[in-house]
Amino acid sequence: MRMQNWRAGQIAAIGKGMNEQNTARESDNTVLAVALFLTALLFFDLMGLVIKHLSVRYTAAELSAYRNVFGLIPSLAALYLSKKWAATGRRWTIRQWKLGFGRGLLVACAQLMFYFSLTFMPFATASTLSYASAIFATALAWPLLGERVGPMRWLAVIIGFVGVLMVVGPSREMFGWAAIVPLGAAALYALTAITARLFDRDVVTPLVNVYSAAGALLGSLVLALFLGNFNPLQSWEDLAWITLMGGFGGTAVLLYVVAYRMTEQSNLAPFSYFGIPLAFGLGWLAFGEAPWSDLFPGAILIALGGLFIVWRERRLRR
Repeated sequence: MRMQNWRAGQIAAIGKGMNEQNTARESDNTVLAVALFLTALLFFDLMGLVIKHLSVRYTAAELSAYRNVFGLIPSLAALYLSKKWAATGRRWTIRQWKLGFGRGLLVACAQLMFYFSLTFMPFATASTLSYASAIFATALAWPLLGERVGPMRWLAVIIGFVGVLMVVGPSREMFGWAAIVPLGAAALYALTAITARLFDRDVVTPLVNVYSAAGALLGSLVLALFLGNFNPLQSWEDLAWITLMGGFGGTAVLLYVVAYRMTEQSNLAPFSYFGIPLAFGLGWLAFGEAPWSDLFPGAILIALGGLFIVWRERRLRR
């Protein structure tokens, strides 16, 4: 669970078990949770800006590996802060460890595709296409989990995909293999979100995240070595940028964890689409990009499709 869905996978993965923890929380500070959630969105976008800045000197595979080195740190911190994990005797082993590492490998592939898309797409366009993850997750829930997806949610999926097609633009040069890259990342993040629901109920979410983070680190290192050796850091300034990239991403993950523990996931999901105008503004400020004709009105349809799915699921639960 945009970068969110590079986020979408990370957000949804973090949210997987938060409903269990939400039932035990003493208070529900939704306003503060929303503020932390929006701050996390900002930090993820800032991480994306750093990735795009560094992409002229380092490959997407290298940046993904560097990101996952830092990504393991907040996952471990969240695990050690988990009272539920402490209550289990701080047990590290899980029955579905292969699934845990497998989800990490999916994340590594999704990162590679999304980071690569930032090298040839405007920042806001690549980020907006990543929001299709929520649409993919709904479409995949039926064949993979056997969930019933009613006609109204299928209508939301169709609306979202129409928006995707409008953003990509069949008549543009971008349409084709280039469009598959960010959409492929969104689909893989959706898959990680769905598979998060396959773990045993007694497995705490932070432990699932540690397994996935470790799998992502291993997968990204293998991909980087397979696609070409690591290039040496070209300057101390680049090291500072890479450290900042990891700091932004790691802080964003921790903020998501805190936000999801303070309120229900359904209270936060609608605010994720604030990332679309946020990515547009940051891309314009940092790189002078203003892809109005590419994004609108397709981005609006993507957001409407996702928001309708959120609204429908909340209504069904009630």
